[in-house]
Amino acid sequence: MLPPMLRSLALLALVAAACDSSSTPAKPAQAEVAKAAPAAPAEAKPSPAAESPVIDHTVEALDGSQQKFSELRGKAILVVNTASECGFTPQYAKLQELYGRYKDRGLVVLGFPSNDFGGQEPGDATQIKDFVASKYAIDFPMMNKVHAKGPEIAPIYKTLTEETPEGIRGEVKWNFTKFLIDPTGRVVARFESPIDPLAPEVTTAIEKVLPVAG
Repeated sequence: MLPPMLRSLALLALVAAACDSSSTPAKPAQAEVAKAAPAAPAEAKPSPAAESPVIDHTVEALDGSQQKFSELRGKAILVVNTASECGFTPQYAKLQELYGRYKDRGLVVLGFPSNDFGGQEPGDATQIKDFVASKYAIDFPMMNKVHAKGPEIAPIYKTLTEETPEGIRGEVKWNFTKFLIDPTGRVVARFESPIDPLAPEVTTAIEKVLPVAG
């Protein structure tokens, strides 16, 4: 047993320790909320139309008249290099159906016969005109024969294949390659020979640029 005096001193020491203000618990650290800087808006990629030249050529029709693309401004145009003796020649029927479906909404199909691919368009203007009329009842405009590639390439095909954006430009590989031109005169899509003119990817692209709503 401690003497009374020592017990009193020990008790005072315990009380002092319990009341020591320096032993107050620290405040919990407050989490710092990082404010994220707003993300820079993604740079919009220009559409093919924005990068394409305006198709403003004058071409010759099968009947010898002049067809100015400037006179077709405000319409959607599908340019197709055609041939009468090709495995894809039956696409004439699909092109005529496509034209019939959309002409009242502003679509023009332009056929450009070419003998560049397998020598499959040997006829002259009269023979080509008679063939497409009798075999497929074509009533969309047919142009005179052109070179769609090579050193004598027609100016319109030079523009279509050399001056258009990536994904559209490039040498025409075969008959019935299709180029879609919007009402401002700019090329917006290309469809290769095997693609059916009535395929959904073609009709969807056309409907996007038709000047008259359905």
